[in-house]
Amino acid sequence: MKFSIRNGLRNGLTSIAFAAVLASAGMAQAGTLTVNIAFKGASQRAVWQQTFDAFKKAHPDIDVKVSFVDEEAYKVQLPGWLSTVAPDIVNWHNGERMAYYAKRGLFEDLTPDWQKNNWDAMYASTKESSTYNGKQYAAPTVYYSWGMFYRKDLFQKAGISAEPKTWPEFLDACKKLQAAGIAPVAVAGRDAWTLAGWFDYLDLRINGNAFHQKLMAGDVPYTDPRVKKVYTAWKELIDNKVFIDNSLSYDLDAVQPFLFQGKAAMMLMGTFITAGFPQNIKPQMGFFQFPIIDSKVPTAEDGPVESLHIPSKAKNKADAHTFLAFVETPEMSAQLAKGLGSLPANSKSPEPDDPISKIGFQILSQTKGGIAQFYDRDMTKEMADEGMKGMQQFVSDPTKLDAVLAQLEATRKRIYKK
Repeated sequence: MKFSIRNGLRNGLTSIAFAAVLASAGMAQAGTLTVNIAFKGASQRAVWQQTFDAFKKAHPDIDVKVSFVDEEAYKVQLPGWLSTVAPDIVNWHNGERMAYYAKRGLFEDLTPDWQKNNWDAMYASTKESSTYNGKQYAAPTVYYSWGMFYRKDLFQKAGISAEPKTWPEFLDACKKLQAAGIAPVAVAGRDAWTLAGWFDYLDLRINGNAFHQKLMAGDVPYTDPRVKKVYTAWKELIDNKVFIDNSLSYDLDAVQPFLFQGKAAMMLMGTFITAGFPQNIKPQMGFFQFPIIDSKVPTAEDGPVESLHIPSKAKNKADAHTFLAFVETPEMSAQLAKGLGSLPANSKSPEPDDPISKIGFQILSQTKGGIAQFYDRDMTKEMADEGMKGMQQFVSDPTKLDAVLAQLEATRKRIYKK
């Protein structure tokens, strides 16, 4: 009797030990995926939460812990996370903002993910901005398009029969609008970044994205004739009174009524602005691609890209790669874009319903000349701030063109030491 009890006890303990081994193996497999997400407003937080809920449903063995952080606080805290106790996934921006951390070895190389998951095809238009030193460090999620908003009824009134596709057509449309007593273009020069949009597009159309990116990286002098050519084209627009008077007096909120009240016909801006259009004006608003200036230059666009990254110091990289593969599909990209008020970066996603967003999506997904991240996302903050200040000085007095470029060149040498 004693013998059988002892044997039974021993067998029972063995079973318990075996079960414990199995349980610990299961726990090791399960893992916890930690994610830090920057967000603006409750609706953005909700759409991200939906995404994590869908992932959890598809991968019930992975425990997901998300920290939602207000966007402004997130910008301040990100460098600390990446260099100390890093989460497994963070969201951020493509272009120079991504390269800044890739260069310092703080973002994981995602090149194998791009090859394995067919991102090369689905995210072809955002691959360049996801790349640093020949490798991809970003998984793009959403972006928004830039282009020319315009009032269809004002074009009709001025006798403009079609959206201008070329520079001569654009200049001709401006003349017709002026003859009809309508300012051709509203610009909010008090917000210097709106001027940066004009610089970006003139440079992309005149010199192309490859040159533009070299300039953004501090590799081209501001006294280079190609940069002067951009400012000269801009000066011609100012001299011909294409822009509203006193544009430096208006910020974006103050300038929009020029369009709404029919005092100005066009505005270069990102598609994110459509949410603020009054209901009675919406049907009259159209959107077209910034006109082609030189047909020999591959057509590039501004399309600031939001992205996901795996920090180099992440603890659970295996599940992080699984999450990226899940979220980078056409369906998930479309769902995120709709909830975030943006466009899906995935070219295979269904097109958005909103007419202007649809045009923006087509422009960006079909572009062959690359997608720039916008002036102040493509270069270091200090140079961007000085560059935009220089643009305001130039718009204030276009005859100072050479002095402004000389001043920017001195700043470039100081910052980049090149």
